[in-house]
Amino acid sequence: MGEALEALGDKRGVDYAVPNYIAHAAELIPDDPRINLQWNLFTTYGLNMPEAWTLARGLGAPGGRGAVVAVLDTGVAYRNRGRFRRAPDLHHFVRGYDFVDYDRTPFDLNGHGTHVAGTIAQSTNNGRAVAGVAYRAKIMPVRVLDATGAGDTIAISRGIRFAVRHGADVINLSLEFDSRVSAAKIPDVISALRFARQRGVTVVAAAGNQAHSLVAYPARARSVVAVGATTVRGCLADYSNGGRDLDVVAPGGGIDASPPLADGERNPWDDATCKPSEAGRDIFQQTFTRSIRRFGLPRGYEGTSMASPHVAGIVALLVGTKRLGPGAAPRDIEAHLEQTARDLGLPGFDPRYGWGLVDAAAALR
Repeated sequence: MGEALEALGDKRGVDYAVPNYIAHAAELIPDDPRINLQWNLFTTYGLNMPEAWTLARGLGAPGGRGAVVAVLDTGVAYRNRGRFRRAPDLHHFVRGYDFVDYDRTPFDLNGHGTHVAGTIAQSTNNGRAVAGVAYRAKIMPVRVLDATGAGDTIAISRGIRFAVRHGADVINLSLEFDSRVSAAKIPDVISALRFARQRGVTVVAAAGNQAHSLVAYPARARSVVAVGATTVRGCLADYSNGGRDLDVVAPGGGIDASPPLADGERNPWDDATCKPSEAGRDIFQQTFTRSIRRFGLPRGYEGTSMASPHVAGIVALLVGTKRLGPGAAPRDIEAHLEQTARDLGLPGFDPRYGWGLVDAAAALR
């Protein structure tokens, strides 16, 4: 080949002769050994994370570096102290608070909050466990749910205000009230959510797991991004709430919901996609296994609680990269998520899928 190129280069009218080298997209494909479990990040109906990570790095904020996400939940395994251990694959934290025991150590006694924090910010490309959406964002652990996963309005409202006042850019609420609970019954929570919106903090919340046609509070509040759940086939999950207050959907795992029977709600997407008789897949992140001192990738995690942190992670990437400009307002972030989502179900907005499945890469392009 060298002689042929040299001969071509010597010909009159030829400026240069070189091989036609092939370039490849410089997408980050992490080396975390169990990413094969994470259909939610990498498969057809995942978040399109390799391209998103590449874009975030090109925008100067790899993994959402610079963003702070408050996880209001059962606590987080965020440090080693006494009988508690930090989750080995979580590394970046800011100070939080425990509104259950009212102290400065919001340790997780359940595993739910640590799992949620992992979806948002688990370390990535470090040869360990699995990956997180915004792996360089900082987690603010705020405990508002007890060891059984229950929490009252006082703890939740105070947790929201604490997160806002202590520098959170994003708040994730993977929790729900019964769908019959109205805004009038939780005025302290509604007031705190308005306060967050006014102070420029984006709040993301789970739509609820009651298979109800009404989004549960706090996700139903206008100042919140309400997130429903989809499965590995891109179908609505059988437990996921929906309705006119649903904004977007994200991977939550589990079994496909049956296509609706009412003629006015049927659509070709559900009829072609949903297979409720087939097994679903879970969402895997590092959290407790046999005790609060042992960590692994346990099965059984599915729900809108798992869907919400995917969206919170994308918001962290938007904040860290300043993709929408410095200090982008929550309403602009919400609108951008909706505009860049992949349309599922009926064209445009529909009560099963909202504006569609969030796409991290599309949000950062």
